[in-house]
Amino acid sequence: MKPMKIVALGDSLTVGETGFSDSDESVSYPKYLETLAKQHLTSLQSSVEVTVVNRGINGDLTSGMLDRFSRDVVDEKADYVIILGGANDLGWGFDPAMIAHNLTTMYDAALNKRIVPVACSVPSILGFDALIPPRLRLNRMIRTEAEKRNIHLVDFFTATADPQTNRLSEDYSADGLHLNTKGYQQMSKYMFDKWLRALLDEHTK
Repeated sequence: MKPMKIVALGDSLTVGETGFSDSDESVSYPKYLETLAKQHLTSLQSSVEVTVVNRGINGDLTSGMLDRFSRDVVDEKADYVIILGGANDLGWGFDPAMIAHNLTTMYDAALNKRIVPVACSVPSILGFDALIPPRLRLNRMIRTEAEKRNIHLVDFFTATADPQTNRLSEDYSADGLHLNTKGYQQMSKYMFDKWLRALLDEHTK
């Protein structure tokens, strides 16, 4: 059976951090997601093989992600691509509609290459309340475009935000923008529960 390759495309939220952990090992949601997938497959006694390739770049914009899409996703011969971007664009004050356009261009590029895209909402922020409304606007657009294309949406905003304030939960925050170890673990667990578990179960049948 052909191994399943998942590429995680994004910025520093995909890269993850080493400075926020108690060890020298990398801390990222793609790494944790691969671990959860392998544990699940082992429990099913499945021969399916899964790799999650981290293609995050610190500080990247959605325009940069779009520019390297062919190299980092198509040339990687990905079966699935998780697309998480927009936090840096919003920090620079770019229009959510322009950001959504870049993201949807990547969704369509994936579909045209028979790569299954997974859309992701942008997590919230802590300590910069003015940047929360643009996130909510962008995330509504992402949801709408994902529904139009009938592709999965993983709502990282809901997964990591305080429901009372819409701010990034203090439990998951490293510096207000980036997540800590617990936060990246929460992202991976949420993605696994909302998308990858069912996909692996289907492949194991």
